Amino acid sequence: MLRDGQRTTSDVISVATRITACSLRRPNPPQRPAFLTMSRRTLKAAEAIREVVSMAILTEVKDPRVSDVTVTRVEVSGDMREAKVYITVMGSETKQQLCMRGLKNSTGFLQKRISERIDTRYIPRIEFRVDKGQANAQEVNRIFAKIADERATEAPLEDDAVTDETDSDNREF
Repeated sequence: MLRDGQRTTSDVISVATRITACSLRRPNPPQRPAFLTMSRRTLKAAEAIREVVSMAILTEVKDPRVSDVTVTRVEVSGDMREAKVYITVMGSETKQQLCMRGLKNSTGFLQKRISERIDTRYIPRIEFRVDKGQANAQEVNRIFAKIADERATEAPLEDDAVTDETDSDNREF
């Protein structure tokens, strides 16, 4: 007969099993960007939307405000009711704002084009966003070029200082 507090061998084994099972569990995975977590169906829909929107902007949209636009990517929600279309606009900030207004005004036309291409229960509601990735990459390249120029100008100055010290050492002797 077991006294209070004593455990049988099977109790010890089950506790050890639970401890190892708990220690083998993976922690919560880090959050991934939306376009990496989309299913195959939504990825295919996003690619089709990107093609339709980019071709329609290029050939069919007659708004003069909409020019020099590149559709970089599209993110579609899981229920296919919303689509975020990321674009880049070549030009100044005011040109970007004008282009965004023109795209906002032509949203209905673009959604009609999407409905002709994609056969789904719901036509995604389009939301345009400016993709800052290209601008950020250009800014990083500009900063790296500036740092490289600064290092190039500093290197000859340090070499001159070293030669001046050796010249002064030679003069004293």
